[in-house]
Amino acid sequence: MQLSASSHDERLTAPRSWWVIAVMVGLACALMLLPLGTAALLGGLVGGTALAGALVSSYGSARVRVVGGALAAGEARIPVTALGDPEVLDAEEARAWRTYKADPRAFMLLRGYVPTALRVEVTDPADPTPYVYVSTREPHALAAALKAAGAGA
Repeated sequence: MQLSASSHDERLTAPRSWWVIAVMVGLACALMLLPLGTAALLGGLVGGTALAGALVSSYGSARVRVVGGALAAGEARIPVTALGDPEVLDAEEARAWRTYKADPRAFMLLRGYVPTALRVEVTDPADPTPYVYVSTREPHALAAALKAAGAGA
């Protein structure tokens, strides 16, 4: 798939410390199975680490893309024609929109380990969703891609 100049593609991968925790979960599983012998210990190490790693990987596999005239955030696909102007949120403002400013009707692709975000009003009158909140490490690039996609639509 070739991306146009107005596209944006980002994966919200989990931080490295989460992978260290996954290994520590494997070690804990191994220690719990230590009284059962070496084979159980190794099975617990491999199995516990694999399971914890799979959980970290699946949570960190969320993608944010602007492609084909739509914002694809996780499983959601929103046409840029249904979106207003994007608002770049720094870490402090993003935290505010995740907490006390949040609207329960909003669509949020939220990852707490990503400090910055983008907030975009939903302009479609048939949609009850007031805005889209997307965690992103590159909020300015995502905003530019949305604006370019909207201008091309």
